[in-house]
This record gives sequence, C-alpha cells and structure tokens, in this order.
Amino acid sequence: MKLKVCGMKYPENIKSISDLKPDFLGFIFYEKSARLFEEKAIEVSPQVQKVGVFVNESPEKITQKIQEFQLDIVQLHGDETPKDCEKLKQLNPEIKIWKAFAINEEFDFGELENYEVVDAFLLDTKGKNYGGNGVKFNWEILKNYNSEKEIILSGGISEEDIPRIVEIQKEIPQIQTVDINSRFETQPGLKNVELVKKFYQKLKLLK
Repeated sequence: MKLKVCGMKYPENIKSISDLKPDFLGFIFYEKSARLFEEKAIEVSPQVQKVGVFVNESPEKITQKIQEFQLDIVQLHGDETPKDCEKLKQLNPEIKIWKAFAINEEFDFGELENYEVVDAFLLDTKGKNYGGNGVKFNWEILKNYNSEKEIILSGGISEEDIPRIVEIQKEIPQIQTVDINSRFETQPGLKNVELVKKFYQKLKLLK
C-alpha cells in the first residue's frame, strides 16, 4: 500500500514530510484552494514523486506547470472530459494522469469506461468543493468497481481507518494508494509530521 500526502504548501513542512519518504506528495494548483501552492520550486526527496493537482485547467497550462516543477503525475480533480485527458496525454506522453471522481451512493462506475486513457482513478467523497471535504464516502460501494485500473483512495482518511482499509483491499485489490490530507493538518496546508509518520509506519506494515 502506497501513501500520498496531498495539499503540501510550506517549504519547511514539505521537507519534513518528504524526509519520511512517502510515495507521493501532492501540490495543488487551484486558485480557490486554501492549500494553493505558491512557491517557485518544489524540493523533495528523490524517492518521492510529485503530483500536481489541477481543477478544470487547460492542457496547455498544465503542461507549463509540469515543465516548471518537474511533475511526475497530474491529478485532474475537476470536470475534465475524456477528450481533455487525451489531449493532455498527447502533450505529455511520459506523464501519468490520475482522474479524480466524486463518489456518493448514486455514482455510476460505468462512467469510468470513458476514461481508459488515464493511468489511475482517484476516488474522493462528493461534496460542495472540488476535494478537501474531509469526509469519507461509503467504501462498500467500491464493490461495484469494475475497472482493472489502480485506485487511489481519498476522502477524510485517518489512522483509525487502517483496519478497514486492510479489509476492503482484500476485496478490491485495485486499491493501491491511500491519499491523506486534512485529518493530518494543524491548518490548511500545514501537516503534523508526527501524525503522518505514525500513520505511514502502520500503513507500511501492509506492503
């Protein structure tokens, strides 16, 4: 099980979390986010992959950010269409694309079939915001997941959820990454290093 810590914002905090060597760190490039990344560069451990998070941004602007910050992965967290994803992939064939979907009880997993061009699906909780709602959806509905693509599980995850993650992954092995954010913060964008460290130590036992 891999770990993504999203919503990184402050250089010293980024270094501290990066030193824990999670698999991914997420940086939000969405103007309306309280966790908007505004620094001029991203400095992380070589083992950590950099994920740029975008909401309804043009493929050209995303490409600019990929080059500027040497991003490894692009996470599309808005209403991007399959054509948007295809164009982005054409512009950046070496970049992995994660498409986020807001999940509730009525979500139709058949919708994912239209997004075969992407590399993985990030499943977050449907709410009034594009991500960052800090609550979990009902993981039982993941039993309706019908794709072979990897799942990044997101939405209000905390240390207490690890036993349930173990259980649900046995049924849905496509769950390969856990995405944490707001439950590990002292303020938006500032992570509690000890909480993240404790969570990651427990999560690594699943690897």
